[in-house]
Amino acid sequence: MRRETIEKSAYELATQVREVEDVIDAALAEIAELQARLIRTVGVTGIAHIRIQPAFDQLSATTNSLVDARGTIGGCHVALAEAKQFVPGLRTVAFGDADPCPKFASNDLRIVA
Repeated sequence: MRRETIEKSAYELATQVREVEDVIDAALAEIAELQARLIRTVGVTGIAHIRIQPAFDQLSATTNSLVDARGTIGGCHVALAEAKQFVPGLRTVAFGDADPCPKFASNDLRIVA
């Protein structure tokens, strides 16, 4: 029961981290679209570029903040992946190499204690 609770909680946490990463990426894409629309609107309306500069500055600051957040949440993801090695039931266990077993010249295999 405890193991299932740990696994469920870890799965929900990992899912939420990935969702946050996706939301940040989506927000960056939306800001890029907003910047493109702002540029098109400035061209269509003929407004002086200097009049709209504060909006560009704010969008730029927001973009930089989201890029920083993207890197930070990525670091959080790495830290969580490393921390899971210390949680019973979530540790990765390996047995031998990942390579397939070698073929033996003889079928005479014995169990050795």
